[in-house]
Amino acid sequence: MVVAGVCGKVRAKVIRTIRKRSARTFCGLPLIDVAIGPDPEKGEMRGRARGIIAIGDIAQGWLAIGGMARGGLAIGGLAVGVITLGGVGVGVLSFAGLSFGLLAFGGLAIGGVAVGGGAIGYAAIGGGALGYYAMGGGAWGKYVISAMEQSREAVDFFLRGMPFLPW
Repeated sequence: MVVAGVCGKVRAKVIRTIRKRSARTFCGLPLIDVAIGPDPEKGEMRGRARGIIAIGDIAQGWLAIGGMARGGLAIGGLAVGVITLGGVGVGVLSFAGLSFGLLAFGGLAIGGVAVGGGAIGYAAIGGGALGYYAMGGGAWGKYVISAMEQSREAVDFFLRGMPFLPW
């Protein structure tokens, strides 16, 4: 039980524990596993979910949703997997505030192809872009497209990869 004070009054707030696991399994994992809140049986402070679809404080599964998520499609504050969405994401295809991946999209994106406010990668596109090929308001690299400079090699590279660009 957590005790919180509100305007001089003391109010008790009960932290609920949710634990649901499907009886059906696939490859030895439950189809759905939900674990939220403390686990009094195991003495763990956070619910750990492991299943095909895992939802919990710490989730691991083909589809993982939670504070810390790891899996094929991981959605969470810290997400690690093939495709990630979250505050911090590490994956092949990553969409996150701080994103690391082969294809990285986010506030700060770091990867092979990086697109974001700040982008660092082989091909980087962003407000501030650092890469071998870089395009942005401020771009630094071997071949760049920026407010100050447009190299022919960078224009050719980005036109081949993104023919929908407006030039």
